[in-house]
Amino acid sequence: MAIAQSDGDFSAHVNVNLRVGAVVVFYHPDETCIRNANELAKRIRCVVIDNTERTAHDFGKRLEAGIDYLPSGKNEGIATALNRGVARLLQLGCDMALLFDQDSAPDDHLLTELPRAMTDILRADPRVALVGPAYVDERLGGGVPTPFVRFGLGRLLRVPALGPAPLDTDFLISSGSCVNLRFWRQIGPLQDDLFIDFVDLEWCVRAKRRGFSLYGIPWVHMRHSLGGEPVRVFGRAYPSHSATRHYYLFRNAVSLILRRDIPWSWKSSELVKMPVRLVIYALFLRPRWRHVSMAVAGIADGVRGRLGPLRAR
Repeated sequence: MAIAQSDGDFSAHVNVNLRVGAVVVFYHPDETCIRNANELAKRIRCVVIDNTERTAHDFGKRLEAGIDYLPSGKNEGIATALNRGVARLLQLGCDMALLFDQDSAPDDHLLTELPRAMTDILRADPRVALVGPAYVDERLGGGVPTPFVRFGLGRLLRVPALGPAPLDTDFLISSGSCVNLRFWRQIGPLQDDLFIDFVDLEWCVRAKRRGFSLYGIPWVHMRHSLGGEPVRVFGRAYPSHSATRHYYLFRNAVSLILRRDIPWSWKSSELVKMPVRLVIYALFLRPRWRHVSMAVAGIADGVRGRLGPLRAR
């Protein structure tokens, strides 16, 4: 996909068409996931990283011929998978990378508008590294776009995803985001040993600390489900995950809380959420002991600095 440039300054780089590619990460994909990737590949150059452990299934044979299919043979985690996909797009000469989960089904509006928004913003802010849509989780927010996040003094600021202008933000989730690959090597890849949770948060914080910008694009929406079926407590919906995922959630939260470069506003928010999550797991999820014990193990490993995949501890 090429985005034609209009008149304006792109820091001496606007006189060429920008090449945009997509990275999709598979993990035991179902037919819908494969169909989504095939539909995506009809509209944009697509790289699929397959984190599925070796099985009798050959997902590559069911993908469009134009897809770059790179099986890992094991679950390397979302960070490593996205890093591999971005590295491939860089080899192909791409200037921007759209990042997707396997169940993402982006429409043409997102595929067109995010690169266009990046191009437009670059005229005014030549150090923009990432733009992303407002995501909608019907189960948690009732169809209302989730606000963008800024790190305020001692607390997180929620910026409503409204209006016709890009919104300066401090954090964007990886799924559906558009990365400016000109700055990928300066910022560095995603942190592999975080494996899954808060991978995007760590990268965003690092990008901001190195002087780059992030923008939420409020007029672009993407449907995205956080975790499994939500747990409802006193009328409020909370995302739930597997016990193993809760291990990573708590481990990585603790690991980031202990780092000096992570904003205190995010740390304080997580410190409030963690005991609430533990109570919810103990009372509402089954098997209770499994969820709680994995969360506690994650806290212990986070304090010890044990990262990487769980089975390699």
